[in-house]
Amino acid sequence: MKLTFQQDAILNGINIVLKAVPSKTTMPILECIFIDATGTEIKLTANDTELGIETTVEGTILERGKIALDAKLLSEIVRKLSSAGDSMVTIESDEKLTTVISCENSVFHIQGRDGEEFAYLPYIEKDHYISLSQFTLKEIIRQTIFSIAPNDSNKMMTGELFQVSGSQLKVVSLDGHRISIRNVELKENYHDIKVIVPGKTLNEISKILSGDNDKEVLIYFSPNHILFEFDNTIVVSRLIEGEYFRIDQMLSSDYETKVIVNRKDLLDCIERATILVRENDKKPLIINISDQEIQLKMNSSFGSMNAEIIAHKTGSDIMIAFNPKFLIDALRIIDDEEVTLYMLNPKSPCFIRDEESRYVYLILPVNFNAATV
Repeated sequence: MKLTFQQDAILNGINIVLKAVPSKTTMPILECIFIDATGTEIKLTANDTELGIETTVEGTILERGKIALDAKLLSEIVRKLSSAGDSMVTIESDEKLTTVISCENSVFHIQGRDGEEFAYLPYIEKDHYISLSQFTLKEIIRQTIFSIAPNDSNKMMTGELFQVSGSQLKVVSLDGHRISIRNVELKENYHDIKVIVPGKTLNEISKILSGDNDKEVLIYFSPNHILFEFDNTIVVSRLIEGEYFRIDQMLSSDYETKVIVNRKDLLDCIERATILVRENDKKPLIINISDQEIQLKMNSSFGSMNAEIIAHKTGSDIMIAFNPKFLIDALRIIDDEEVTLYMLNPKSPCFIRDEESRYVYLILPVNFNAATV
């Protein structure tokens, strides 16, 4: 096999598939990037058996072939070959899988592995799919990924629900303390679909997506896998099995207090309050809502903070407390100038949502006592 590439092109391809190379594995072949130039295109693939990424790289095939090369080694070599970026890189391997990587005055000799050992991506029937822009998918992930659970004590909470009904896509994440929901209007009607996509997969996809509003992503669904196809890249992921939480039972439209407030003013104020809180502290942010203002109070071992913000309230006065991080996470990813908060009582969830319910954020309050106030 003998291939030539512009350095930028091969490095970009390596960086894309590198996201599917496992950090730890008992199977050395999975630590490799598979280079397949047996056809008319050059394809790079990485696969950790849960997540697989394949991308097509522009280059010239001088001799066809395929080989698996250590991903970390390949990445570091190509990255350090030249600072120009547009230099030509040659990758050449012989029958004994000895591989020569050269660029200008630099030549590396490394040992490859037989490409036949590499696990190809699973085949996905392209019957059921949806289409949306790269920008929309990137935004959906950004606005929901923060509220998945960080560990797999409950597997369901480490993924996100993708539910399609007609022309509506609903994406849901939750971690036991909060729920994030994005509702998106699709351009067409599609088959009903309900799957749970691993958060790791969505995280990695968001890093690859260009975010271009004019470029689309095709998402294909099968009983066990989901496939994302965009630009020259395919991402295949195993789905999380099981029945997702019945979130509709948690979403109440009842409220006693409705508050409209400038999003940035509220966010800035909460962020200032967290200066007094260390990472492991469980200090609540106490919010006292009365006519035309929100009072915020934070007490910690480092000191206290009091602040007031102008707001428009309808309904009852209320004093309620939250983990400030959960409010910050939600307010940071909302793009609206003003946000509306709905509350029933100090022990019921707070809802942050717009009138069309394009986004809904449910945050559970925390207990506080008179001493805290």
